[in-house]
Formats: sequence, C-alpha cells, structure tokens
Amino acid sequence: MKKRPKRRQTAAGSVDYSTLADIVERFPGKKVVLFGDFVADEFQLGEIARVSREAPVLIVEHRQTLLVPGGGANAANNLAALGAKVFPVTAVGDDAAGGALVDYFRGRNVDTSGIVRVHGWTTPVKTRFLAQWPHTRPQQVLRVDRGPRSPIPDEQRKKIARKLRDRLRAADALAISDYGFGVASADGAGEALRKAKRKLISTLDARYALKSYAGAGLTAATPNEAELESLHGVKIGRNLEELERCAWGTLRDLHLRSLLVTRGRDGMALFEEGSKPAFVAIHGSDEAKDVTGAGDTVLAAFTLALASGASALEAAHLGNIAAGLAVMKAGTATVSQEELQAAIRQEVTGA
Repeated sequence: MKKRPKRRQTAAGSVDYSTLADIVERFPGKKVVLFGDFVADEFQLGEIARVSREAPVLIVEHRQTLLVPGGGANAANNLAALGAKVFPVTAVGDDAAGGALVDYFRGRNVDTSGIVRVHGWTTPVKTRFLAQWPHTRPQQVLRVDRGPRSPIPDEQRKKIARKLRDRLRAADALAISDYGFGVASADGAGEALRKAKRKLISTLDARYALKSYAGAGLTAATPNEAELESLHGVKIGRNLEELERCAWGTLRDLHLRSLLVTRGRDGMALFEEGSKPAFVAIHGSDEAKDVTGAGDTVLAAFTLALASGASALEAAHLGNIAAGLAVMKAGTATVSQEELQAAIRQEVTGA
C-alpha cells in the first residue's frame, strides 16, 4: 500500500509534504535579486602542537585555509544551490577577499555584473581559527573580524542603486541581507521597490536595522530571536507571550504580511495578520554541528519558496528543513535542491 504523505501539525494548521515537494520542483529558474552585504568567511585550520612557552596559549600548526561566501554572499550561494537564478547586487573591496568572492560566483555561473568593486574599501572578512588535537574534531578557538572603516562613496552607492533597479525589472523576488556593513539600506530597498512599479516578493534578514525598514514595503522578514530581543529590549527565553508580543509588534511596525522568527533548537515561529502563530519544531537533530550561516539558508529557502507560489506557512517549513540540513554541516554551508527534496521524501516515507 502506498503511504499517505505526512502532514506536519502546527498551531496554525498543517502542511502537506507532497505539496512542499511540488514547490521545490518549481525552484529552478526563479529569478531572485540578492541585495546586501557580502562577507568572506575564512577558516584557518590547524593541529594543536603544544602549549607555548611565551604565554599560556596553544601553538597551532597551520594545515589549511578556506575562504567561502558568508553573510549575504552565503544567502546568494544557497539560492544558487537551490536552483534559483540569482542576481547579487552588492559591493566588495578591490582586495583579495573581494576578488575571491567574485571569482567564486563566476565559477558557479552566477551573474556578477551587479557586484561593484570599490577602490579603497575593505571587504568584510570573518576569520575563524579552528584547532584540533590528533584524532579529535576541530573546534573554534578564536574569531577575528575585519571590515570597512569608511562608508561606500556616494558615486559607488548610486551605481549600486542603478544596478538594483535594473535587475528588479525581471525579478521574481528580492532578498535583502543587511549585516550592517553599509551596502543594504531601507532607503535603497524601498526606492528600488517603488520604482519597480509592480508587486514583488521582498524579504529581509537584518542584523541590526530591522526597524528602519518600516516604510520599505516589504513582504516578510526572518529575524532570529536574539535580534527580536534586541529590537524590543527584552529577554524572551521560554516566555511565549513575550515572543508573541514582540513579533506582532514588529509585524505591524514594519507593515509585513508575515514574520518568521528563527529560534535555534526551539524551531521557528510564523506570524501572519489574521492567523494564529504557527510554531514549527526543528527539523532533524537538535545537536547541531555548526550553526554558522543558518539564517542565510533560511532567508534563501523561504524567499525562493514564496517566489514559487508557496504560502508563508509552507515557505516556513521549507526554510526550517533547509536550516536543519545546513546546521549538520561544518562551516558555512549550502543546501541543494536535491538535498531538500531528499529530506522531504524521508519525511513522507519515514525511512
């Protein structure tokens, strides 16, 4: 006997996993503009040799350096892995990290004409040092961040704005990844959406400036719980009443259709006007290997699902599954369309 597709229960209803599979099949070819801060995630890997005689610190013998897309670049990378035709609009410095990011996306056949190289500006780099004893797993022992010390010059900012307007003309959706490095802005996004003169799916993941996007005319936002706490100056923890108060307030202040709050091992909570909150349990294990960049994966999958005709609840479940897959990988990771479909099939069959 053929098994019936699973329906996952939430406080706001259920989703049919066969429907989720159909939505993912529509991912390829969807045109998504990624407007935001590109970051280079650098990983320095080595083996612990001994304790230094100079200071009470470990001496790590360097073995390997990896540089991968982070921040908005990770969101763009996930969009591409999920099958979207992604158009990044961003700025990077005329430095080695900026060149490496441009080369990476060229190698993936992503259109890089929207990436502006800014002379004298520094590409944001997050360097994580991972060390291990022999026969053990690497552990992060230090992180060093480098970023721009000056804003993007007005001439380059105007160039970015023109590229954003041009690419939105044929886009199915806009995803904004604002890490606070000065590329993404509420004014820039709002102006571009108004000049598009048509209703676009538009989503936001903002580390610090969530409230500034109130007048931008966005569809949805995907803050994590810590960002919501910072915005409202409260501690949510296990207090669901406080979570709901903050989420409803944010939804209305930003004039959104939906707000998806990511909550780590507590899963996600979706808020939509006229509906009860939907609480979605995490997908897979709560023993994550590495949560680096999980929010970027959520933004990518959630946005692409909405652009493919999913309801906000269906898109939330797909974002949740994608994040569950990403956190089981080491480092800044992507999730492919094939991996997402395989996870959905596993939910259906129980295998």
